[in-house]
Formats: sequence, structure tokens, C-alpha cells
Amino acid sequence: MNILLVYPQTPDTFWSFKHALHFVSKKSAFPPLGLLTVAAMLPAEWSLRLVDMNVRRLREEDLRWADYVMVSAMIVHKESVHALVERCERLGKPIIAGGPLFTTGHEAFPRIQHFVLGEAEGILPELVADLRRGTPRRIYRSEGFPAIAKAPIPRWDLIRLKHYNTMAVQFSRGCPFDCEFCDIIVMNGRVPRTKSPAQLIGELEALRRLNWSQMVFVVDDNFIGDKRRTKALLREIIAWRQRVRPNMGFLTEASVNLADDPELCELMVQAGFKKVFVGIETPSAEGLEECRKLQNRGRDLVATVQTIQQFGLEVMGGFIVGFDSDPQDIFKRQFEFIQRSGVVTAMVGLLTALPQTRLYQRLMREGRLEGESSGNNTSAVLNFKTKLSREFLQSGYRELMRKLYEPKTYYQRIRIFLDHYHPRGPWLRVSRADCQALIKSFWVLGVQARGRCAYWRFFWSTLLRRPRQFPRAIELAILGYHFRRVANLL
Repeated sequence: MNILLVYPQTPDTFWSFKHALHFVSKKSAFPPLGLLTVAAMLPAEWSLRLVDMNVRRLREEDLRWADYVMVSAMIVHKESVHALVERCERLGKPIIAGGPLFTTGHEAFPRIQHFVLGEAEGILPELVADLRRGTPRRIYRSEGFPAIAKAPIPRWDLIRLKHYNTMAVQFSRGCPFDCEFCDIIVMNGRVPRTKSPAQLIGELEALRRLNWSQMVFVVDDNFIGDKRRTKALLREIIAWRQRVRPNMGFLTEASVNLADDPELCELMVQAGFKKVFVGIETPSAEGLEECRKLQNRGRDLVATVQTIQQFGLEVMGGFIVGFDSDPQDIFKRQFEFIQRSGVVTAMVGLLTALPQTRLYQRLMREGRLEGESSGNNTSAVLNFKTKLSREFLQSGYRELMRKLYEPKTYYQRIRIFLDHYHPRGPWLRVSRADCQALIKSFWVLGVQARGRCAYWRFFWSTLLRRPRQFPRAIELAILGYHFRRVANLL
């Protein structure tokens, strides 16, 4: 059987890194980990092709070759999926669809023939058996949350690693917290499930043997959701590093209580973690209470961020504006917090009601829901009736994003971060791509782009005063160019 696995095209968003990728001659930020994992669960005798539409175009011959087209997508891929459905319809190719977009909203795609809703590990054998008989059902729905120890090593052979800036692996699913706006607990539950340390080391070793020597994104919903198991994994990664000396670093997502556990921070740094994305959301205590971000309450969030940075972990932050309790000065407070804390990569979004979340259900009960989410974290579109004026929120959001990534402001925030950041742990060798990115930054940031004078002041002051931190500073300068381009599109 011929199975074509398709990953839709990602629009120009905060996390696409589209405008930074050309500095390092890459085509996409991350590989389609879900599809690669599903591919590894399909029968070995089946013929598989994978087309990541962020890397190459989907050709007509690919579709004609396929018996079935499997697509995995997030909400942000909705437009690309509709275009794919039309192409498959013209050629009479049935689609099997899975992933977050369909798990929480498959009803919006009546022209797709088959759906896998929820996590595939528990239900894929049924689908495979039905495909072999030629009698696939319309809907396969995962009951409960399967043990992810069943997940095999992804089929890395189906992609060309050189096209990607960062590889991806997963250790756990689920998050113990209960934020009202979050759909993670809807899809993956509140009890973290993990792979064994040996299982994840096997995946990292597979990447190492393929000569991967750059960053790896541990894509967990909350990497420290089960601290005991996380620490066990980290100790195994440290031992693995000592045995084979991989030139590989890690980034992940974690809750803010990471700062409360010095042992955990230390283990992460020793294991090679360099960055962590933290949902900070808002400096407003009322906003944290409203969305039940209880783990963030009652603490000095600036000091918390700086504590994590001092261990040698760069904090990337998520922020939200648009809570019912937000005061009129919320944009000013968000800006001041982000600048003072030195959160260089600050993903600020307007609150959106994602399907099946408690926020979505509450707004529906209150008669305030006005549409579906676009899935784009940096969109000035609101899908519910707000307490503050819609025009005030949208214009304030656009102004905040542009101000945050204005060159002078942005470079100042990098300096604040570097003041508190103390890099430790395994050093990554500077790659050829890093050198290419530096040279390209001379032309793009130092000659072409607005803010070139600020770039050169930042360049020379960092090189002379902080030579050890210079590579990270240039990386952040390049990322800022991408964020600035996205902000200007709002």
C-alpha cells in the first residue's frame, strides 16, 4: 500500500521563524514529528512518502502515487488543509486526517473521508487492520490517554535533516495545571505520561548517528510536569553526554515553578538545555486569577525569570492580553515587565478561545463567542466579545508588538538578558551555518534593514564587553529581525 504523509504549509507566524531561516540556509524550523512517529507505526512493507510543504511543494505525481493521503495539522494550518482537500478531491484520493486541528474540530471538514481523533498509539492498529481489509471507518477516536512508551523512534529517513534548523523529540504528554485558555489538557490530559529515559536516549542516539549536531526541541506540554521522572531522564542524558560527547543542545517548555527547584535547573543545564519557553501570561494578579494560572500567582515574576536565566537557561516567554480583568494600562504594564525581565523572545498574543477549552465553553454559555480561532498566536483577531473595547485591544496590541521589536528597544532587552544570563553546561561548537548567519547579518541587519545603526552599536559593544556571549547575542539579533517582520504585518 502506498501512503503519502503530508504536513501542511505554516503561514508567516511568530513560531515559523520564516525571516530568520534564510540566515542559516534552512527551509523550516522544525520537522513534522507527529507524522514521522505515525510513519514508524505503519507496517514495514507499506511504501511511504512524506511531503513537508514547508520544505518542498506537493507535486501532482505524489498524489497520483498514493492510495491514501495522511495529513496531520494544527489549527494554524486550516487554510492549507482546505487547499489540500480540494487537490485530493480532484484526483479521487481519500484523506486520513489527525492532529490537533481535527481532534478539536473535525466537524469543519465534511469533505475529509477519515479521521483519527486523539493520540494515535492506541488506535492506529485498528486503522491499519481496516485499511488492509479495504474497510476504513470514518472516525477512529482514542479512548483515554495511551501510554506513550508505545511510541517508536520517528522515521527520520523520510526527511532530509539538513532542511531543518532544529530537530524534535518528545518525552512526556500532559500538564498538571488547569489554565482556562489552554487546550493541552483537553487533548493530552492533566496526568503527565512519560517515555522511559532509555527510550528517549535511543531517539537522541538515532539523531546523533545521523550526524545531527544542533539544537533539539523537546516538545513536551510541560517538561517538568512530573519532576521525579524528569530528573531521572536528565541524569541519563548527562551520562549519555559523558559517554558519546554529542554536540547537541536542547530547548523545551516548562511551567514557571522551574525556578523553585535549583536541582532541576542545574540538571537541565548539565544535560545541555539552553532555552526554556515559560507561560508567564500577564503581570496582572487579577488576570492570573481569572485564567487560573495558579502556579504564577503570589510570586515576583521578574525575579523568577532572572533566577532561571542565572542558571544559564534563556527564558522565552508567552504573554496574553485580553482578559476580562485587564486594566486600561495593561499594554504599558506588559511592555515594562518584558523589558525589565529581559525576556528577549516574547510571544505576546491576544486571548483566543480555543475549541473545547474551559474558556471556549464559558464564553459560549455567556453568549460571547463570535467565531473560531485562527491558531495564529500573533494575530490581531479576537473571536469573542471582550470587556475592554475591541478597537482598543487590537490597536494596543499592534502598538505593543511593534514597540517590543523596534530595534533600539529590542537590543536593549538583549543587553538586560545578558546581564542576568550566566551560560554554563556543555558548549556547542560554532557551525558553518552560524558563521554564514553572522556574515548575512552584516548585510541584512547592518546595511539593508531599519535600525542598522542600533545593530552596529549592539554588535561592537557585545563583542568587546561580552565576547563569550557574542554568538547568542547575534542569534537573538537575527531572531529579532523575524519578529519585527511579523509585528509589522499585524
